[in-house]
Amino acid sequence: MNAIPAEASPQPKPGLHDWLMSDRPASRRQAALGRAYGVWRVFSRNRLAMLGLLIVLILVFVAVFANVLAPYSPTVGDLRTTRLLPPSTTFWLGTDDQGRDILSRLIHGSRVTLFVVILVAILAAPIGLLVGTVAGYAGGLLDAALMRITDIFLAFPRLILALAFVAALGPGIENAVIAIAITSWPPYARMARAETLTIRQTDYIAAVQLIGASPWRIVFRHIMPLCVSSVIVRVTLDMAGIILTAAGLGFLGLGAQPPMPEWGAMIAAGRQYVLDQWWVAAASGAAIFLISLAFNLLGDGLRDALDPKGVK
Repeated sequence: MNAIPAEASPQPKPGLHDWLMSDRPASRRQAALGRAYGVWRVFSRNRLAMLGLLIVLILVFVAVFANVLAPYSPTVGDLRTTRLLPPSTTFWLGTDDQGRDILSRLIHGSRVTLFVVILVAILAAPIGLLVGTVAGYAGGLLDAALMRITDIFLAFPRLILALAFVAALGPGIENAVIAIAITSWPPYARMARAETLTIRQTDYIAAVQLIGASPWRIVFRHIMPLCVSSVIVRVTLDMAGIILTAAGLGFLGLGAQPPMPEWGAMIAAGRQYVLDQWWVAAASGAAIFLISLAFNLLGDGLRDALDPKGVK
């Protein structure tokens, strides 16, 4: 007598984690989400990177809600009664030489810092990526010409070159952003070119060439996307340098103009009181240090997370 086969128990549906980490994604969407999830897993295991991300998110929150968070006006003070007051329960970080609340100026100054960082990244990164990928793929005379131009920009210290451009354009936060962006793109071009020289030798690019794709299509559709992750990491690591350059221009009076609250200009205003009224310059200096450190930690975490060997 034949035995009656037992009914096969239904297979449990895979959970979200198993679906995202599948070795055989069923669609491009699943593959992209799985890659992003893997990057986040590696990144979230780095406590220092998470600390940097938290500080950057706090900066964004403070900049967005500065009008709500600031207890006083950042531009108006009382010279008769509130000039150079030390930190207290009324003025948590004290007041400056114009009687203005330093905490309020620090909060509103975060907007200027975020404005500079975002605009420089938007302007410099695409220029460097375009120059580097075009030079690396084209080679020959075009490569040599673009790289010699890049070398000229790299030969000058960033702050000195930015000073020259701001002196030509005139003082102001907008001109400072343009000057910093002009001096920030060469490292991205160098990095993109180095990766392009490796990518263009792959079978993948050879196959695209065989089907008749134009050089511009190959650069924009197939090479640039492979270089973006490295450029993002480099931009994040360069944020600290961008902030310091903007603060340096503000310190020299070539960045944001009074009465706009800018951290570098606040340090310049407090340098003559640094021995007796130390709080005037200390708060903005500490803010620059903290935000620069946060971007460095964030960049280190992104570099490890975007490393293909580290995503598991």
